[in-house]
Amino acid sequence: MAHYKDSVPEHDRIIFHIDVNSAFLSWEAVYRLKNGETLDLRNIPSVVGGDPSTRHGIVLAKSIPAKKYKIQTGEPLFSAKLKCPNLVVVPPHYSLYIQYSSNMLKILQEYSPVVERFSIDEVFLDFTGMELHFGPPVKAAQAIKDRIKKELGFTVNIGISCNKLLAKMASELEKPDRVHTLFPDEIPQKMWPLPIDELFMVGRTTAQKLKRKGVFTIGQLAALEPALLRQWFKSYGELIWEFAHGIDNSEVQEYFPMKGLSNSTTIAFDVKERETAHRVLLSLSETLGMRLRKAGKCARLVGVSIKNKYFETCSRQRKFDTATDCTNEIYRKARELFDELWDGVPIRHLGIRVAELCSNKLLQLSFFDECADKYRALDCTVDNIRSKYGWCSIIRSCFLCSPLSPIAGGLPQDDADIEEGGKVWSPFLHN
Repeated sequence: MAHYKDSVPEHDRIIFHIDVNSAFLSWEAVYRLKNGETLDLRNIPSVVGGDPSTRHGIVLAKSIPAKKYKIQTGEPLFSAKLKCPNLVVVPPHYSLYIQYSSNMLKILQEYSPVVERFSIDEVFLDFTGMELHFGPPVKAAQAIKDRIKKELGFTVNIGISCNKLLAKMASELEKPDRVHTLFPDEIPQKMWPLPIDELFMVGRTTAQKLKRKGVFTIGQLAALEPALLRQWFKSYGELIWEFAHGIDNSEVQEYFPMKGLSNSTTIAFDVKERETAHRVLLSLSETLGMRLRKAGKCARLVGVSIKNKYFETCSRQRKFDTATDCTNEIYRKARELFDELWDGVPIRHLGIRVAELCSNKLLQLSFFDECADKYRALDCTVDNIRSKYGWCSIIRSCFLCSPLSPIAGGLPQDDADIEEGGKVWSPFLHN
């Protein structure tokens, strides 16, 4: 059965989207097989999941056999095990996954000078003009897919089109280990019959709203008037209408401008005291400040998010008077926002985000802050000590007898995300 056209039509651009099949689980399986295990996690109902004892008990990735039990990424492990009592659960190893992702990226960079890392398991590749070196796009994609499987041990899907949106949609078609094309003339046949939930940028809430209005497929969305969608969803409505028609003019960019950094944690116990919440924010601010300085950036805006024990969320953001990379400044503003937001309900999850980044070489200091230079020198010294001797080599005194102390295991900071273009890594489109 063919999953792509025998001949690719002429277009201005040829874009590949490479997507690792069940990435975390595949990489975990490959690593274990190379280290002597005989059971392949990909062939049994299995998931990569967090640690329920620290309340990180959710499904991060699942095998194809696990999908037959309707196990969903993001659902609690408790729920997944109810669906499949014999489910095999393995813990995540993020450093391992970064290594496999980087190995794949090195291979892809041999096929084009323009490769964009969209996320840890997704890459865009601009194949325009590379046919002279590697043959027709479909043939080249097959070769790339087979080479990754042979050399690295895991499978990928590759979508081919004239823009990033359609290439990504193509790679989401039948899995695993497939090559698909989705050019504009193929949209009515391949994309429009798909459920509305499968259109990029249509999330669960939007999909539910559309279904209540009788829109169940991408084709039905495409048939609506843009003015009607704008009435329903404002500018976002026009955006998803364009996506339904395969319209996307974004470029594959080797380096995407970093727009923000965020850090968050699910705490192992419900936080009921303001002082404890402040310590969590301080811990997050320390990590975030260090990452800002390492990236050579300062932030003009900071935001705080809270999720309480009932899974209700709220957030607020505010600009700094002057752009900063100072840990104490980030913490001070984050604490201020938290105190305005928190209604006293026990807290399950806290997060901090900084945005509107600029270079720290262009930092404009305030005449009214005499301690700015001292704080910057202190942060730099602490960063250097921790880089050389480890995070626990120097800690604040307030953490010495605290369960949040790095010595006691610290906070499992599970969302240390780089927001480039509005999402983790570099999404090509956003509203």
